[in-house]
Amino acid sequence: MTHLALFPELADDSASTLTGTCGSEPKFVCEQVFEATGGNEALTQIADWLIGRPLSVLATVVVAWIATRIAQRYVRRLVKRIVAPDRDATVRRLAKIGIDNPASLIGTEPVPRRDARATSISDVVGSTITAVIWVVAFILVLGEFGFDLGPFIAGAGIAGVALGFGAQSLVKDCIAGLFMLVEDQYGIGDIVDLGEAIGEVEQVTLRTTVLRSLDGTVWHVPNGEVQRVGNKSQLWSIALVDIDVAYDSDIAAAKNLMLSTATEVCTSKQWSPDVLGEPIVLGVESLGADGITLRMIVKTSPGSQWAIQRELREALKASYDNAGIEIPFPQRTVWVRSNATDPGQPAPTML
Repeated sequence: MTHLALFPELADDSASTLTGTCGSEPKFVCEQVFEATGGNEALTQIADWLIGRPLSVLATVVVAWIATRIAQRYVRRLVKRIVAPDRDATVRRLAKIGIDNPASLIGTEPVPRRDARATSISDVVGSTITAVIWVVAFILVLGEFGFDLGPFIAGAGIAGVALGFGAQSLVKDCIAGLFMLVEDQYGIGDIVDLGEAIGEVEQVTLRTTVLRSLDGTVWHVPNGEVQRVGNKSQLWSIALVDIDVAYDSDIAAAKNLMLSTATEVCTSKQWSPDVLGEPIVLGVESLGADGITLRMIVKTSPGSQWAIQRELREALKASYDNAGIEIPFPQRTVWVRSNATDPGQPAPTML
């Protein structure tokens, strides 16, 4: 029981003195020292500065550190749970679009690009939460030492607005990068078309995407500058082959030979692991100036469509040559006219 309770008649004066010494909301250490020293203001203020306020600052720092650890841990778990797709739902979605063996595309082990994407998103969100927690802790620490926080907060707000106007492109890149990661538009290892730059994704950050093109050129593309994304290797791909035949060719025989040749290639030991469906001959694609174009498609694993396309063209060339089906080439008629006026000169020749 404090002396204020033992001597109620001194309560008003003591409370006034306590308020003047420790403030309107006295802390535990300040109040206890004030009461223990019989109201000695000097000792109370010294104890408050040497013990009370350092303890408050230490408690604020410890709470902020614990809060950041907990936030980062649960943010990482939540992001991985959201980013990691439902395997069964993905298998059903692939089956609906005609993939014969959709489970082979999903696998049982975690996908590296999925882990990298989850890590990137959790790092960004976790860093933002950490920054907010420590800013609040810093403001509380300043308040412990009696700083007027009004001008400080106002100045920080003005600085934030100025920084936002001065770094609009940086903010735009970061926001676009965050949405790109959340929506899983592309990831490391994908072959993408970003407009001017086409190539394999080597690195994805919140601000830029790094591509390496076929000729070895490394492209650094700011995420805010990407207007559209063409991902050529996500989940599955299509090997598309067009081949021309002469106008006097038997179209039905050419289509049957195309299908049998493609089936032989796709069922071979070398290429069957990358083929996800049977070859489909779509038929006549166009009637050109030099021949008739036949089109065929094959569903493949991501990124293998170009190798399969090259193998199919080589096999079709050999099959058509053996069957006597002409693959036409541009043919032109050239007239050679003589300028001689002698009736005995030869007539114009057609080559």
